[in-house]
Amino acid sequence: MSKKTLNKDNLTALGAERLADLLLEVSTGSADIKRRLRLELSHNVGPTELARDVRKRLVSLRKSTSFVGWRKRKSLIKDLDTQVDMITDKIAPEEPTEAFDLLWQFIELAPSVYERVDDSRGDVGDVFRSAALRFEDIGPRAVLDPTALASRVWDALRDNGYGEFDGIIGLLAQTLGEDGLEHLKGLVEAYGKRPAEETSDDHEALIFLRDLRSDSGNYATDRKDRLTKMCLQEIAEAQGDTAAYIAQYSERDLQRPDIAAEVAQLLLSQGQADEALKTLTDADLSGRAFGHREWDAAYIACLIALDRVDEAQSHRWERFSETLNPDLLRDYLKVLPDFDDIEAEERAKAKALDFGDLHLALLFFLDWPDLSCAARLIENRSEELDGDLYHILTPAAEALRERYPLAAVLLWRAMIDYSLNGGRSTRYGHAADHLMDCAAVDDEISDYGSFASHLSYVDALHARHERKTSFWHRVH
Repeated sequence: MSKKTLNKDNLTALGAERLADLLLEVSTGSADIKRRLRLELSHNVGPTELARDVRKRLVSLRKSTSFVGWRKRKSLIKDLDTQVDMITDKIAPEEPTEAFDLLWQFIELAPSVYERVDDSRGDVGDVFRSAALRFEDIGPRAVLDPTALASRVWDALRDNGYGEFDGIIGLLAQTLGEDGLEHLKGLVEAYGKRPAEETSDDHEALIFLRDLRSDSGNYATDRKDRLTKMCLQEIAEAQGDTAAYIAQYSERDLQRPDIAAEVAQLLLSQGQADEALKTLTDADLSGRAFGHREWDAAYIACLIALDRVDEAQSHRWERFSETLNPDLLRDYLKVLPDFDDIEAEERAKAKALDFGDLHLALLFFLDWPDLSCAARLIENRSEELDGDLYHILTPAAEALRERYPLAAVLLWRAMIDYSLNGGRSTRYGHAADHLMDCAAVDDEISDYGSFASHLSYVDALHARHERKTSFWHRVH
């Protein structure tokens, strides 16, 4: 390897004095590098000195009010990452209690940072979420009073406006121990019994609008109840108390298929299959309630646990016939004897080809996968294609273009027609691309059958949309 390659061995060969000169040189004009070098020098003195400097930096970041634009965004993230690394990698091994306190202060910094930076990409939030996970490692090694820590956790959760302390109970379960968890439980239960209060800075109009949209007609009460339930469930989970976890759900909650499924799975894990099944059968499955898929999985698991395999199979087939959920069909086929599964699979595909929702059927064949059936579905029912569903049709066309170009063309045409017939100019660029895709595969299609050839389709498109020049200018 060349001695000019930038690697550790070659740089070490330069010698300490030369490297020091180079570091001073490259740090000129770079606040980030200077800050990192100072932290490394502090760590060389000892973790206590490094902790003092990190604490100063956290205070400085908290006090800053200037908006961080996109140019300085990367620098901010690097600065935050550096502080976390100093806390978790350099201070924690020797001074875990000090590191715990610094990490807590770092997480408390999140709201002030969020308020002055656009985090639509989520990378700033990722820094804080990743940092919070380190509590699970540092906490058990720190010398902390469980009762005082429980109070600290509870104060943080009541002022958790940006969700920066989400999941903290589970992360600190081992650190809190039984005493800490019980004290925290007492604080939460006492809070839940007190009447809700609006914050003093809430405007009356804002309070009215919140109350209007809340489930109970009182936003403050709903918010208090949600926080209470969430915390008590996290405590119950940390203590391994399934009954206490489930007890936080009201009868109304248990009517929801997704919650009923969650509870049923918990009961199943405790060997209570009959109770789990009753929970599921008591849920409200009418309408388009969220969580049907989870409900199905839990229901089938209950039937299998009760050795009612035939009923489980019947339910799988029935629900597949209604939803075309490929997972249900896969599980159904696994139980069948050899050769029976082949016949059942063909029966399922025939059902999908005639399914009422063409686009759901298309998704099924793409997922299965069976591109031959997907192409047949498109060619037989092309008039049902909805060109507005580009998020389905575009990837489907790409999957089909090599082996089934005619089917791909029909999908592209559906999206082109939708864009031009509706005058949706924002989609003209995509429509032009789709038309060029049609031209690109034209030579691969020997027979268009009952469909117009590419040239005939383009001529008809010209005749109908000749004046849409902004579209035609995009076609090469």
